[in-house]
Amino acid sequence: MMLSDFQQLFFIVIIKNCSFRQGAAGLVIACFSLILSALSPVVAEATMSNLHKLDRPEILDVMFHPRQIVKNTTPAQAVDLDFEVEPGVAIGCRLFTADKSAPLLFFFHGNGEIVPDYDDIGPLYIEQGLNFLVADYRGYGWSGGTPSAVSLISDARTMFGKATAWLTDNGYSGTLFVMGRSLGSACAIDLALEFQESIGGLIIESGFAETMPLMQTLGIDLTAMGIAEGNCFNNLEKIRAITKPIYILHGQRDSLIPLRHAQQLHAAAGARTKELQIVPGADHNSMIAVTGKLYFQAIRGFIAKITGDAGRRDQRKRRPQQ
Repeated sequence: MMLSDFQQLFFIVIIKNCSFRQGAAGLVIACFSLILSALSPVVAEATMSNLHKLDRPEILDVMFHPRQIVKNTTPAQAVDLDFEVEPGVAIGCRLFTADKSAPLLFFFHGNGEIVPDYDDIGPLYIEQGLNFLVADYRGYGWSGGTPSAVSLISDARTMFGKATAWLTDNGYSGTLFVMGRSLGSACAIDLALEFQESIGGLIIESGFAETMPLMQTLGIDLTAMGIAEGNCFNNLEKIRAITKPIYILHGQRDSLIPLRHAQQLHAAAGARTKELQIVPGADHNSMIAVTGKLYFQAIRGFIAKITGDAGRRDQRKRRPQQ
């Protein structure tokens, strides 16, 4: 967007969204929201144009740990969806349905995990009245292709478009939330930025703020390879431009992606509604083991506040018995 175009858009939005009665606070909020929305496509596309620098064999060998399997039996209350991301390459997904009108979580799992690993977890989301759609990556599960940094993000965008179309065509009407765990946080944050108007909010579990410190922990010095943070997934910069509600969960004892990553993401997030839930005693892979059903109840509580379900439940509780 050229500067002159930005200035014109700036004043149009201010005139439409502010009045003398709103005062300075309304002006500031409108300005801030406009700036973030204008930055969103710039940040997202800058990331896509630079990600190829991560697609070197020595980096990919550390970044991805794909496990391939023959598709297993689809669990009850679930359906398998394969979305083609390029000719001859399809990514496997599994959708657990509570109710077609219920909110839906579009979930991207961690490294080394695959869709069937969530066969016991999907029903726990159903118990909370949530639909749960878990997606694989190239080379993971029964999905085709070979994983790469570029395809991780581009495939997520393609799948989002095809999944939302499929959901609409098949009568799903609930609010859509994107969620990512660990490696999957890169997909979820990118989608929340790219498709802000299509989602209700973003949930991050054990996510990373900056790629370079994480790769350093994994034994890869990106600086020595001439790669800067701006050439990476750019989670921290992306989250600055996300205005939809954000919920972050992180284990207090996470040694792979230390707690400071979650604190950085929370501090930088551009959303007015944002929460950080630190789980005492949990490390990178023990969040659900430590919290049990409280994990799913907390996610449901966040979603209920955004969708208004919490308020309706409170009203029912206060309503006098007939």
